[in-house]
Amino acid sequence: MENLYLGIEFGSTRIKSVLIDASNEPVAVGGHNWENRLTGGVWTYTLDDIWQGLQASYKAMAADYEHKHSKKLTTISAMGISAMMHGYMPLDANGELLTEFRTWRNTSTGEASHVLTPLFGVNIPLRWSIAHLYQAILNGEDHVNQIATITTLAGYVHYKLTGENVLGVGDASGVFPIENGQYSKKNIVDFDALVANKSYSWKLADVLPKVLAAGETAGKLTEAGAKLLDPAGSLSPGVSLCPPEGDAGTGMVATNSVSPHTGNVSAGTSIFAMLVLEKGLSKLYPEIDMVTTPDGMPVAMVHCNNGTSDLNAWVSIIHEALGLVAGHNNLNDVYEKLYNSALTGDADGGGLMAVSYLSGEHNTGFEEGRPLFMRQPDARFTVANFMRTLLLSSMATLKLGMDILSENEGVTITQLMGHGGLFTTKGVAQKLMAGALSIPVTVMETANEGGAWGIALLAAYTAHREIPLGEFLEKKVFASRTGSTIKPDSADTQGFEKFMKGFAAGLKVERTAVDNFR
Repeated sequence: MENLYLGIEFGSTRIKSVLIDASNEPVAVGGHNWENRLTGGVWTYTLDDIWQGLQASYKAMAADYEHKHSKKLTTISAMGISAMMHGYMPLDANGELLTEFRTWRNTSTGEASHVLTPLFGVNIPLRWSIAHLYQAILNGEDHVNQIATITTLAGYVHYKLTGENVLGVGDASGVFPIENGQYSKKNIVDFDALVANKSYSWKLADVLPKVLAAGETAGKLTEAGAKLLDPAGSLSPGVSLCPPEGDAGTGMVATNSVSPHTGNVSAGTSIFAMLVLEKGLSKLYPEIDMVTTPDGMPVAMVHCNNGTSDLNAWVSIIHEALGLVAGHNNLNDVYEKLYNSALTGDADGGGLMAVSYLSGEHNTGFEEGRPLFMRQPDARFTVANFMRTLLLSSMATLKLGMDILSENEGVTITQLMGHGGLFTTKGVAQKLMAGALSIPVTVMETANEGGAWGIALLAAYTAHREIPLGEFLEKKVFASRTGSTIKPDSADTQGFEKFMKGFAAGLKVERTAVDNFR
């Protein structure tokens, strides 16, 4: 039997399926576009969105395989599910969802975060699952007493496919604080004491999914799971699954960034950097999450809710305008030309400023977002400066967190591996980010394969777990792969420093907009 490994990742805007062979090369790819929706003040996707999207993505991949190999895809050696980290999916004893799926983008958990962070002595970001659970308790929500488990999107899909309530340690580290590869026992005791007066029918340890490390087998595809994934009935049950992981973990795998002193930056709907450490930080920083690699190494994560959403909206409206005027309909071409124009703009944006907050931003203290674009009366208002400003704005909040790690903790990274939609146009965002962060940025030839390839690699790793994950990636996956590296340009760095001074002023305008523009 041919060794084939499948990875499926639920990204913010696309559900992607990647099938790889024994040499870890993609042999079939499929995808399905989807978008979150703001319903009743909650950023969410419906269950129909989840299952129809999963089936459409798998069907497209299977069709691609059949087209290339002239046979149906019926067996897979192993597979894995990955998805956007964090968020909140509480399930009852029958495995049914008790509320709408609350994604990482929701920032309504401030009260819970402010209580749990000092209680645990660990930064508890707004998007973490435990923050959502405690906020639901504070809100007096009826569903809380019916909870049998809380999980993430990856954990939920994995559970429905296998019947196993588990999470990979990387994804679990966005649910509850991790210590030595498992949930912190002290923090579990702290939480149970905090809610003891509620007399719930559950204790926290009972409702948290089991934690597994990379390489462990996390169940098998059931007959019902096979039909859920492939309603056509071609796929046989019994496929082994690796632990479900978050997109941050699969991004680290896909960029060979799981060993100490390596790091990567993922830039799409959200933007975040993951820096692998030898040990934890010296103290708590509200701007920094402590999570883990898929094999349990400590990671300092600078996560920003707002990445390219506002930037994409501007490109979309320019594309629409071009269609009205000239019948231009190639969106990819518009992206490429607009992005490349940014390289000819003024290094500091020429007196323009954007705060691209579509949603709240924990790192700068915003519970909601209002995308803003501003300019000085004498600004050099050109297409090049307009695009450069939008691109620089997408990196600005990330820069604030990265500065904390370098200046306060002495964290040094010799290069960052870049991946995600922002890097699709070759060399543009890569050059600007190198200048903004003063770190060389490398983009691999596999960057567009992304987290779906990463979770497929984790599925393949289940057959190689006798060696460390980092060694598996170094020797068996990346040894012959190449990438391009761009070093910081001093003019870009100086321009970005000037831009950041304007960005600080722009945040004051953002506060006024959030408070008053309703």
